[in-house]
Amino acid sequence: MTPSSLTPRRRAILDAATQVLDDQGLRGLTHRSVDRAAGLPEGTTSAYFRTRRALQLALTEYVASQMAEDVDALIEQLADCTPEDPRAVELVIALLGRWLDARTLVLAKVELTLEAARDPELAAMLRQNRDRLLRVVADVLAGHGMAQADARAEALMASFDGILLSALLKPDGERQDYLARSLDQAMHPLGVE
Repeated sequence: MTPSSLTPRRRAILDAATQVLDDQGLRGLTHRSVDRAAGLPEGTTSAYFRTRRALQLALTEYVASQMAEDVDALIEQLADCTPEDPRAVELVIALLGRWLDARTLVLAKVELTLEAARDPELAAMLRQNRDRLLRVVADVLAGHGMAQADARAEALMASFDGILLSALLKPDGERQDYLARSLDQAMHPLGVE
């Protein structure tokens, strides 16, 4: 399911569910809270997603597909770069900056990721998108002549996740600077300039 393939009503429901996760966390995700957030009559969300589990699975797929669209755009941009082009690193950093600006999406992913640690089905859905971005980062590192690019990409991706989460704790005006400084620090020990 891509966001563009959804009916307007389903998209409105899933957008509202994403906002509920941002505002209340996964515990607050109920059919009623989504109906209220979407400004829909009570019972609308349950007509589209019968159970809380169905809503949670659809929301996980929705969040993952939005992020996958960003990764697809990054892959397209990287097609114009040679592997050793420093712009490749800049494009990866820019993607993370856009995700930081999309706070609601990032918080939804964080909430779903925490739940996925206990739920193999959710984990598989989220891992698919992460693996695609991991492959992009590994290719960029390999293009910079790095040995063990796959292992280093895995470590770098883990640091990206932590940096994004830490950036969310900063005041709005400090987030992007913190992101840039932290990514610079995370990437230099790996020899990426």
